[in-house]
Amino acid sequence: MLTLHAAPLVLPMTSAPIADGAIVVDNDRVIAVGTRADLVAAHPEARVRDWPGILTPGLVNSHAHTQYYDFADLATSGLPFPEWLHQMVERRATFTDAMWQESTRRGLHAYLKTGTTAVADIVTEPVVLSAIARSGIRGVAYIEAVFADDASWAAGKRAELVGAVDGAGGPTRGVSPHTPFTISTGVYEDCVTIAHERGKRLHPHIAETTQESEYVLTGTGPFADNAKQFGLDFSDILDRGTGMTPVEWADARGALGDDCHIAHGIHVSESDRALLRERGTAVALCVRSNRILEAGEPPVAAYLEEGSPIGVGTDSAASSPSLDLLDEARALRAVARAQGYAADDLDRRIVEAATLGGAVALGLTEGPDRVGRLEPGVRADFAVFSVEQSGVEESGVEESGVEKGHGDPYRRLIDHGTCVATVLGGTIVHRTV
Repeated sequence: MLTLHAAPLVLPMTSAPIADGAIVVDNDRVIAVGTRADLVAAHPEARVRDWPGILTPGLVNSHAHTQYYDFADLATSGLPFPEWLHQMVERRATFTDAMWQESTRRGLHAYLKTGTTAVADIVTEPVVLSAIARSGIRGVAYIEAVFADDASWAAGKRAELVGAVDGAGGPTRGVSPHTPFTISTGVYEDCVTIAHERGKRLHPHIAETTQESEYVLTGTGPFADNAKQFGLDFSDILDRGTGMTPVEWADARGALGDDCHIAHGIHVSESDRALLRERGTAVALCVRSNRILEAGEPPVAAYLEEGSPIGVGTDSAASSPSLDLLDEARALRAVARAQGYAADDLDRRIVEAATLGGAVALGLTEGPDRVGRLEPGVRADFAVFSVEQSGVEESGVEESGVEKGHGDPYRRLIDHGTCVATVLGGTIVHRTV
């Protein structure tokens, strides 16, 4: 049965906004996008479902740790990053497989309630892969290597990661070598090799804190102290450093490329950003988490002005006030404005980062598995957002995608968007209207 989903405004993202728009869904696929009138005429047999507000592709979260949903109290702990990391390690040790599964399930539900349908999900405990698979949420589950030196890697941690990466069924897998201060250089390089040999994507954390930059450059600081306290043999960097920035160091390990996107990218120089662009490596920006962990502020305006590929991420509930990607988009826009980005396209570019940018970051831009867009052939993953303001629903388009007197739809989405429905593969999985 064909279903025609109509709304006052449709944002396909790969084409102009459509006033009184609609999409036609056949089973789990979008087969047409256009105006309501044209699609009703072309598909008179379709069942019509009218939605309020703005209909968009499902949002794409470019960096998250879903399994930590039940660690939300750490987001209000006020701890600086090194101490926060200690608390994370201690809390992790208390969790059972069943607790990880339940925490992940609640996090996945939080995505669906807020219009996110694809996620770059860092998975430290492979037991949660089954929960991700059951949710129907798409994206890439990046199996994480963390707190491993060469000895523990050879003793079993490598086999555990490879087993999870090679596992059959469930979500698409990738590899996440966490950071140079939580795994040895040898482990990091082996993670890159494992990913490249299998055609898997990479997603490391890079340049999140000044302490990380200090550690990579000089081998000293709080993260050097942490490695010694945890008994990790990182002798190739400890107390000597590399003389490089974290971006340069990751590139020297072969990590950067168009099959990789990094998380955070806060403490990056102009030359670092140029190197990321040269390699085709996107950056997932998580400004609310950065603020809570006092990690710093990414150069959002510079990324936009220089044309760097960016996505939007929430990070984990342990370091962010919510997993709502529109909340993150609002914060990201505010940072860009404060940094001096004044072009009229800011709202559109932020929404693009939360959809098309996420698709680039996850490598889901081609074929039937592409995400972040509404066009014939894609899976019917979409969301509907109420954008009521003073009780008035607005719609319409003009030469820039908006009809005069009705406002910028991208701005309205960021300013007032509240998810009222989420659809995965043509099936409504969340609705409030």
